[in-house]
Amino acid sequence: MTALLEARQLTKVFGGGLLNRRRTQALIDFSLRVDTDPPSITAIVGESGSGKTTLARLLLGLIAPTRGEVAYLGKTFQSMSGEERRAFGRDVQVIFQDPYDAYNPFYKVDHVLAKPIKNFRLAASRRHGLQLIEEALEAVGLRPEDTLGRYPHQLSGGQRQRIMVARALLPKPRLIIADEPVSMVDASLRATILGSLRKLNREFGISLLYITHDLTTAYQISQNIIVLYGGSVAEAGDVELVVQQPNHPYTQLLIGSIPSPNPRHRWTARRSPTDAGALAATNGSCRFVARCPYAMPRCRELHPPFFQTDEHRVVACYLHETAQSTSVGAMDEVFVR
Repeated sequence: MTALLEARQLTKVFGGGLLNRRRTQALIDFSLRVDTDPPSITAIVGESGSGKTTLARLLLGLIAPTRGEVAYLGKTFQSMSGEERRAFGRDVQVIFQDPYDAYNPFYKVDHVLAKPIKNFRLAASRRHGLQLIEEALEAVGLRPEDTLGRYPHQLSGGQRQRIMVARALLPKPRLIIADEPVSMVDASLRATILGSLRKLNREFGISLLYITHDLTTAYQISQNIIVLYGGSVAEAGDVELVVQQPNHPYTQLLIGSIPSPNPRHRWTARRSPTDAGALAATNGSCRFVARCPYAMPRCRELHPPFFQTDEHRVVACYLHETAQSTSVGAMDEVFVR
């Protein structure tokens, strides 16, 4: 089956030119496959600087990779015709982190909803277009009579973000890339927006790539999870396995940093890096080696391959080298149920 969207060993390096000689590897040999069926929710998690937003921009075709390629229905961006690019724009929608940036403050919010209807010729008439907008708003829990006709500043952050979810729903896409969609709204509204995203997956059959630094919301919404560190994949697989029984030291560190609501919970002391990992990581080493409490000399010599520690989980760490080693592209296979 041809994948809806496929990333093939994507690498993105910034700098290295005449004006900026310093090279920054934002993403390294990243592969991912999103199939058309069944619709899934995959979370991509990592701290700031891990390469999450760079990945989103590459998948959307907003920037070009240094190496590797992105393919939509088997066609790379470079080989697409104008009609195929239009189909990609309809099938793959995006929800950005800051909803306010997506609005023109001089226009009512109706404008941002009417634009995809016009661009993709979704309605046969103005009345039909209004009907589609009202249905999309109701699908994300907003009342059209309380939403339409208002300016962005007259709505709350949660309302503005749910309008962007409704906007993404209008073209009836097959995939939505949500880049930190709840990071700038109140905690009380996060559950509402996450519920709207789950509804898109469950009731409309839309796949989601949920990009976030927040492991808690990733665990709540996703079926699969990819943990990024320093531009490379540390661990990937079934969200229950990865969060409940983390294999990679970085995943363990992420989960250990989540505050506990239990006041009797005692924070465990963080182990210091070993002597082998005390120096800064080099391009050929494991990206986490400088912070790893289990680093070995070989971790500085060669970045570890993926080791399949469970049927639906792989981890890039030499601590698990007794498990079956697998190739970069096989990371996708752990998501197949």
